[in-house]
Amino acid sequence: MSRIRLNQEYRNKIANRMRVHLEQEETQEKEKFFQERESFLDKQNATWELAQQCVERQYPKKDVDMAHYLQNKYPNVNTIAKDSCFHFGYMAKKDGREDDQTDNAHLHSQTHDEQDDKYVTKHFDFRLNGDIDGVDRQDDVDSYNPQSRDFAYAYFRDELKAKDNCNPDINIEMDNKPSNPHQTKFCDANDKALGFSGGKGNEISHARDWNANYELDLIGREYCRDRQIPVSESEFNTFVIWQQAKGQMIMAHYKWIKSVLEQTKFIKDVIKGYKYLDEAIEFAKESGLDLNDAEIIRTNSTGLIMYNPKNAAAMLKSMKNKSQTREQKIALRKAYERQQSTQ
Repeated sequence: MSRIRLNQEYRNKIANRMRVHLEQEETQEKEKFFQERESFLDKQNATWELAQQCVERQYPKKDVDMAHYLQNKYPNVNTIAKDSCFHFGYMAKKDGREDDQTDNAHLHSQTHDEQDDKYVTKHFDFRLNGDIDGVDRQDDVDSYNPQSRDFAYAYFRDELKAKDNCNPDINIEMDNKPSNPHQTKFCDANDKALGFSGGKGNEISHARDWNANYELDLIGREYCRDRQIPVSESEFNTFVIWQQAKGQMIMAHYKWIKSVLEQTKFIKDVIKGYKYLDEAIEFAKESGLDLNDAEIIRTNSTGLIMYNPKNAAAMLKSMKNKSQTREQKIALRKAYERQQSTQ
């Protein structure tokens, strides 16, 4: 029986099947992302409880109730607004402990002359597409840092993957590439599925359900920058740690998918060097994917380096689980030294 020659269609099918396989593998990068995602909601809720305490300290319930009463009584009174984001800050004294601690330098978003007291403040947004850099962009919703939506893409990744025309990994796949219609198409579909497309105050789906859990009635105008809410330094740092946790989850998602994309690129390079389908099938099997030629055929060389399937599979495996503990590094170093001494 003659061997089946590879064509571009077969190569694409095998590469796509192997990408799915890579995403299903249990790796350090994937486990890190899952840990960050699964633990985030508890952090969000605990930090929200602290935010409620700080806001109610500034705006006592009896005052809010009175404002509600006046607003309901007089049609020209409009002093209560629901909000999910706040400007929290504290006054750092020039001779205070915080000015001398370099470890906390990253927590201070505003600085003045070292000889003066300074008011340290940041913007904390609890909405699904809330910022993660502490910068208030309320005047222009469309100017939100892309990472604001990257958080939602990461948190609801499974839900987006299950929907047609959505791709929660699109911004990672397009990393360091200019904006293009391909990326815009998937981002628009993601935003629609998450409920962002209706604009501020008209969210639906996940955005509506998420945001409804994090709203408080505040006295004042609609924009939260008009309300500076004083907190203690320790409370402020708690808000910063929560905000950083959002960024850590985004980064864990980024590192996992980047690892998958790096391996997928290697897979495509390997398959390009093969002439026959059975070579690519052997490579897939050596890499842990149970694949057969009938599956590829049924589902509807140019001087490149030729890879031995077993060697190529070993190289692919070496691209996973790059993080090593100190003990693992020491063990590898000792093994290397033993090898050198033997030689």
